[in-house]
Amino acid sequence: MTEQETPSARIDAKLASLGDWRGESLARLRSMILQADPDVVESVKWVKPSNPLGVPTWEHAGILCTGEVYKAYVKLTFAHGAALDDPAGLFNAGFGGGTRRAIDLREGEMVDAAAFDALIKAAVAFNLGKQTIRKA
Repeated sequence: MTEQETPSARIDAKLASLGDWRGESLARLRSMILQADPDVVESVKWVKPSNPLGVPTWEHAGILCTGEVYKAYVKLTFAHGAALDDPAGLFNAGFGGGTRRAIDLREGEMVDAAAFDALIKAAVAFNLGKQTIRKA
């Protein structure tokens, strides 16, 4: 894999290809994720002809969240969001399922940085807790 093919470089390319507020918004969220958990691993999943740049994914002991871009909003889906405490009420989508929860951001919207940091850390703790249970 060359430097241009690394997951981080592929995410950079996806963000640059958007060229609008959605790329900027997802880039800010990405920065906040990397800041909240220095051990996070970036990957790109679900690459297909209709989405050749794939879906940016952040992992630590499993998937924490994915970043998807739609015409009118950016969606950050937490793989185990239903199991996480969200006292600030950041989750505003994905309540129909029993596992995932999402944050949908429209142009001009941003999440509370401290609450988002806590949510990322809670997602990491949840994933690490799952690993501990499996090993026991």
